[in-house]
Amino acid sequence: MSGAVDLSSLKQPPAAAGGAAPAGGYAVGEADFEARVLRRSMQVPVVVALYSQRSPGSVELVRTLERLVEADGGAWDLATVEAEANMRIAQALRVQGIPTVIAIAGGQPLADFEGAQPEPQVRQWLTAVVDAVAGKLDGGAEAAPEVPEDPRFVAAEDALEQGDLAGAEAAYEAIIAAEPNNEEAKNALRQLRFLARAQQLPESVIATADADPSNVDATLDAADLEMLNQQPEAAFDRLIALIKRTAGDDRTKARTRLIELFDLFDKAEPFVVAARRKLAAALY
Repeated sequence: MSGAVDLSSLKQPPAAAGGAAPAGGYAVGEADFEARVLRRSMQVPVVVALYSQRSPGSVELVRTLERLVEADGGAWDLATVEAEANMRIAQALRVQGIPTVIAIAGGQPLADFEGAQPEPQVRQWLTAVVDAVAGKLDGGAEAAPEVPEDPRFVAAEDALEQGDLAGAEAAYEAIIAAEPNNEEAKNALRQLRFLARAQQLPESVIATADADPSNVDATLDAADLEMLNQQPEAAFDRLIALIKRTAGDDRTKARTRLIELFDLFDKAEPFVVAARRKLAAALY
């Protein structure tokens, strides 16, 4: 929605005029707008449908929303507002025409549309609303108890902040020695070793590798530098091309480096999945 929308006037409203609403969802007036829309929108998006009983098109749109909210099983809520009986709500939401549908999330308007719409278009709009707030609304959840920081990780991070890469590496290695399955320490150590290696490389290494593709060490370094420069796809492609044109120990070195770079990311990252497929094709 364009412009700021101030809903503070609805937070402590006077008693509302009721107004009948079509069955399904829940009818909302000024008296319960705060509790049933603003507060509820801290947990899930609330779709507010402003309609008029005198408008068959708006009543049909509300019935469409009722069907969809039942089908979606709690992913969002539907609040119906009869506009004539609740003019302060319509004014606060800057409604220009009836019907108007507004998604409220986190206590603020997120998206809206005006006029009757076919069900497929309404469904597409709702999906976009739900996707936009996925994982961002936790106002209704109880706060998780604060977990004290592990002093071993604190020591490693302090060393890293002071530029003591060797000290940070030793701290992570000590954690892994005590807990071989500690994935947090393993991931941190992989990142640290990569940074220690890549930060020392001159920018000229990419030009060197491009000029002489047979130079295996320069190609490995160039891939590291591309990764450091946040170009993972370029780094992956460079190493896969090296794997295709080499054999024996050189191919093993290239494949080992590529796997190391893969491990810097979540395995489910699309560009990692795509590169693993390219690697499989290069090997077999």
